Amino acid sequence: MTAILQQIVNGLSLGSIYALIALGYTMVYGIIKLINFAHGDIYMVGAYVAFFAVTLLSMNLGVALLLAMLAAALTGVLIERIAYRPLRNAPRIAALITAIGVSFILENGGILVLKPDPRAFPDPIRWRQIRLMGGSLVLSTQDLFIVGVTVAMMLLLVYFVQRTRTGRAMRAVAYDMQAAALMGVDVNRTIAVTFAVGSALAAVAGVLVGLYYNRIDPLMGLVPGLKAFIAAVLGGIGSIPGAMLGGYLLGVIEALVGGTQFSLFRDAVSFALLILILLVRPAGLLGRNVREKV
Repeated sequence: MTAILQQIVNGLSLGSIYALIALGYTMVYGIIKLINFAHGDIYMVGAYVAFFAVTLLSMNLGVALLLAMLAAALTGVLIERIAYRPLRNAPRIAALITAIGVSFILENGGILVLKPDPRAFPDPIRWRQIRLMGGSLVLSTQDLFIVGVTVAMMLLLVYFVQRTRTGRAMRAVAYDMQAAALMGVDVNRTIAVTFAVGSALAAVAGVLVGLYYNRIDPLMGLVPGLKAFIAAVLGGIGSIPGAMLGGYLLGVIEALVGGTQFSLFRDAVSFALLILILLVRPAGLLGRNVREKV
């Protein structure tokens, strides 16, 4: 029983990272119905900006995190403006192929500029271990930090979407883009803000990954990006609570599988879960089926 609880604790940390990246997927899809496969690589950009801010500029982790969020937000806005906005009225397959192309550009550009060798991510915080249940259950302050930051980001996002004027505009554009434009909503600005917010959250995930694994590399966004997409689909892509639920569920499931003799099949279980949810409940756990006239 203690071993299972330990794996659940580990899974919550991993699930927090998936959830933060999944939030960006689900926000963009909810607004313009685009699966932004370049999103996972934006989180790599945030991780490297924080890395250089700490190592070269001697910034503390908090300032480096804010700088990483700003850089990732600008990257997301530029990608939307250059790659996606000209294709907004084109068939969806064109935008999807473009998203894959942007992902390859970021990955190979990162390898060219930053070199493929992994770098040790600085860890300025002295983490402590809290032993519970007679010492058999180990809870690290690093785990608490990762989960706490993730929950704080989610609460801020919910407040932003539900309580601010820009958030109301985002919900209006998501519901009906043409009607929102007729009511005076600046659609282009709203979509740009969506990309900026989602990319900033991805940067937070990138920094947390650096702290969690103590290493970063130009391809670090590939697998977590795919896993976060699975989490978004699992929870219900387009749903903010669904992205969080999917991220945590996927993280816990992977941790539980990783703690067994079938640990090598952890990735296979994740993709099998994606196929299963698409077959049984395509809208996801918290998503809604929407009928469209064709």
